[in-house]
Amino acid sequence: MATFEALGISSDLIKGLNELNINKPTPIQEKTIPFLLEKGTDFIGQAQTGTGKTAAFGLPLLMKINPKVNKIQALVLSPTRELGQQIAKQLFKFTKHCDHKIFVEAVYGGEKIEIQTARLNRPTHIVVATPGRLIDLLNRKALSIEDVKTVVLDEADEMLSMGFKKELDTVLKHTKGKRHTWLFSATMPKEILEIINKYMAHDAFKVQVDKESIVNRDIDHFYKSCDSNDKLNVLLQFLKSQGDNRGVIFCKTKVMAQNLAKQLQAKNVMAEAIEGDMQQRDREKVMRAFKNEKLRILVATDLAARGIDVDGLAYVVHYQLPDQIEYYTHRSGRTARAGKSGLSLSLVTKDEMKNLHFIEKNLGINILESKL
Repeated sequence: MATFEALGISSDLIKGLNELNINKPTPIQEKTIPFLLEKGTDFIGQAQTGTGKTAAFGLPLLMKINPKVNKIQALVLSPTRELGQQIAKQLFKFTKHCDHKIFVEAVYGGEKIEIQTARLNRPTHIVVATPGRLIDLLNRKALSIEDVKTVVLDEADEMLSMGFKKELDTVLKHTKGKRHTWLFSATMPKEILEIINKYMAHDAFKVQVDKESIVNRDIDHFYKSCDSNDKLNVLLQFLKSQGDNRGVIFCKTKVMAQNLAKQLQAKNVMAEAIEGDMQQRDREKVMRAFKNEKLRILVATDLAARGIDVDGLAYVVHYQLPDQIEYYTHRSGRTARAGKSGLSLSLVTKDEMKNLHFIEKNLGINILESKL
């Protein structure tokens, strides 16, 4: 069995990993780290959320930084504020025992740009950014990415589905010829392949996950057939069976997410909605309560749930099946993180069974009927 030491990770970083109880590499880390350490040239990795991607790119990235050079040497792009904050926090924790300090700064929308500009005046080696805020800062000349040697695109498919194509083009054009690109994505839609063909070397190293592994194997998939009028009762029955376990319930629309959260609250279930129209401070309040385990259940739309990275979630419920197959992958990936098991339950009407079979066939998974 591989160890981080055998993969080439330095002893001071391994001390940081041990404190985080990260003791053995995950498959994506085993396949990725040696290449990124030795070559570090263009790289394409297909891996779903919760498989240890941050350490897979973060550890080699940290080892390539020269702490004595006070310039931004690496750029990590993330689709959401929450994921960006999570990545920056992880990188900081990895370096706890390093002799030379490596400075990481996270920049994102929803916080005053002047605050972030002031922070960027301090020594900064790695910037973790959402695409929109990065472009704003570049336009203000608040930072320079002239010396960036590595650009990491994390959850690239989500960045594109959120409408950041133009911003990614701008950043990749800006750094072209000076940097290597490490791209991570759970799925490989046409738009991702266009970015790969346009901005990455034709011989980019690929870690390809076979179809059977696109959805985490530690997730058990179930469905329950019910009338649309009976979905709430079936959901309540399931939540009762879960006791104090925490999870996320997915809806397709903001209105449905808000209504369902209110219906659950009326039944004395501790649930809150998180959706795209929320004020940033309201969203943060809900997410803080959820992460601190004061809130048991989150009702979310696909867009609002992007970047949610909370350990210890026992289940996800698809109250409505998603319109796109990759959304099923992203939803399910909220559970069974860091080697734990999890459950994904779809509540489907007779009309939705056809969509469920389509998901099952295309992802190469078995979705069994629940005994609920």
